[in-house]
Amino acid sequence: MRSSRYEIGPQTAPSGVNFSLLYCALGLPGIPGPAGQTIVVKGDPGPPGPPGQPGLKGLPGLPGPPGLPGQIGLPGDTGRAGIPGFDGPGGHKGERGLPGQPGLRGSQGPPGPDGLQGPPGLPGSASVAHGFLITRHSQTTDTPPCPQGTVQIYGGFSLLYVQGNERAHGQDLGTAGSCLRRFSTMPFMFCNINNVCNFASRNDYSYWLSTPEPMPMSMEPLVGKSIQPFISRCAVCEAPAMVIAVHSQTIQIPPCPQGWSSLWIGYSFMMHTSAGAEGSGQALASPGSCLEEFRSAPFIECHGRGTCNYYANSYSFWLATVEVAEMFR
Repeated sequence: MRSSRYEIGPQTAPSGVNFSLLYCALGLPGIPGPAGQTIVVKGDPGPPGPPGQPGLKGLPGLPGPPGLPGQIGLPGDTGRAGIPGFDGPGGHKGERGLPGQPGLRGSQGPPGPDGLQGPPGLPGSASVAHGFLITRHSQTTDTPPCPQGTVQIYGGFSLLYVQGNERAHGQDLGTAGSCLRRFSTMPFMFCNINNVCNFASRNDYSYWLSTPEPMPMSMEPLVGKSIQPFISRCAVCEAPAMVIAVHSQTIQIPPCPQGWSSLWIGYSFMMHTSAGAEGSGQALASPGSCLEEFRSAPFIECHGRGTCNYYANSYSFWLATVEVAEMFR
C-alpha cells in the first residue's frame, strides 16, 4: 500500500492557543474500534423560515348536503313586454253568454225612405167638438143663463181687475178668467225672493162688477155676509163659433153682421180706474165690452182686510155717441 502524507498546515487557534506544525505519517488502517456512543443533542427551535410557494389547486370536494330554504325575496322590476307571439289556432265556439245590460240610447238616425201606402183604416169614433168660451155677467146676484145655442160650463163671481204693489192688472170680461168660482176680498197673495208669501191688507185691492143693491146710509165698509148682495154673478158658456161685440156709437142697437145672430144687447163699456189712477180696459171686440146694464159705478172696491165699498176716485169710461154729421168737424 502506498503511503500517503498529509500535511496539516497551521490553523487558527482560539485565542491564547498556539498550534505547532505536525508532520505525521499514516500507516495501514487499524482494527476498527468499538462502536461509539451516539449522543443527540436537540438544539433550540430556529426562527420561522420564509413563506413557501403556493401549493397546487386541490381536487374538488364532495357535494355538501342541501341548505335550508331562504326567505322570499322582494318582487323584481316588471320586465319589458315581449314580442307578440304567433296567432294560435282558432278555439271552439263558446256557449251563449248571459244577456248584457241595456245600452244607452243612441242618437237619432236619419229619416228613412217613405214606405208604401197602407190600406184604408177603419172608421174612427165621433170627435168631441170643443167650441169657443165666452162669459156673460148678470150684474145681479143671480147666475145669468147662457145665450141660446151655447152650453154653460160653470158659474162664478165677476172679477173686473186687481191691483198689487200699486199696479193694476185687468181681466177681459168676455173671457173665462173674469169669472172666478169663489169670491174673496183678496183673491191673490204676493211672494218675494226669500220664499215668503203674504196676503196684502193695505195697498192691494180687488175690483168686482157690482149689483144695483143700494149702499147703507152710513156708507160704512161692507164686511162678511153683507158683501154678498153687492157682487155680480157670471156664467162661462161654450159657443159653437167665435163671438164678437158690435158697437153702434149711437143710441140705436146695432144690427149683427150678415150671417151672425145676436146673443144679448147692452152698453159699450170701455175702461175703468180707481185707487192711484190705476185701472184697465176692455177689448171693444170682446163680448166683455157689452154690459147689459149701464151704471156710473159698475164695480165695487174690496181690500185685503175683508171690507168692500164704493169710493169717489172710482171712474168708469163708456163709448159715447157720435153723429155722422159731427165727424171731422
